[in-house]
Amino acid sequence: MIWLKTEKTLSKPLDLIKKYFPELSSDQITKFEKLEDLYKEWNQKINVISRKDIDLLYERHILHSLAIAKVIQFKPQTTVLDIGTGGGFPGIPLAIYFPETDFLLVDSIGKKIKVVEEVSSGVGLHNLKARQARAEQIPEKFDFVVSRAVTTLDEIGKWAKGKYLKGGFNDLDNGLLYLKGGDLTEELKNIKSFRVRDISEFFEEEFFETKKVVYVPATGWK
Repeated sequence: MIWLKTEKTLSKPLDLIKKYFPELSSDQITKFEKLEDLYKEWNQKINVISRKDIDLLYERHILHSLAIAKVIQFKPQTTVLDIGTGGGFPGIPLAIYFPETDFLLVDSIGKKIKVVEEVSSGVGLHNLKARQARAEQIPEKFDFVVSRAVTTLDEIGKWAKGKYLKGGFNDLDNGLLYLKGGDLTEELKNIKSFRVRDISEFFEEEFFETKKVVYVPATGWK
């Protein structure tokens, strides 16, 4: 077990998630707790997380993914496509947090999808499916597309084009929720409608200082 030193005490990594999401049920806490051993086991077989980051799994991958839950609360029956999910981020943490939302996680690399399937099964997720595919090969449509820093906003916009259901019943119109860091000024020039939230508004850890959640409605592209 890896222990993180806080200002006053030592705590388990899972406490970081409970700190920002105190409303979690015991079932959700159990599922989040299982992620550490599952990812450490599968990362030894198929490397989907850097060696230094695996010990910071809860901060740099799980909590980072859950920043989307600070921007929107998906309503029951919402459907979400995670493009370029890698080892399952942000899709797996979001699927735990939103048990009544249906997620499809896709990646073009079969080994990564294998990890997603094994971790999802090990946790006991019933609202998540994984598929080896490129985004343009996905025929279904969804309420939202999520992704985490896999490419530029222009490119992810092209990959997500045509993947949205019309209308919507959430507090945000159907669209893209993208986790990205750094200066996005240039990338946002080609988008006519968007909202950017600094993750540092939600989480105080230094890692999140330059990280953002970018929301672009389906109709927001030029």
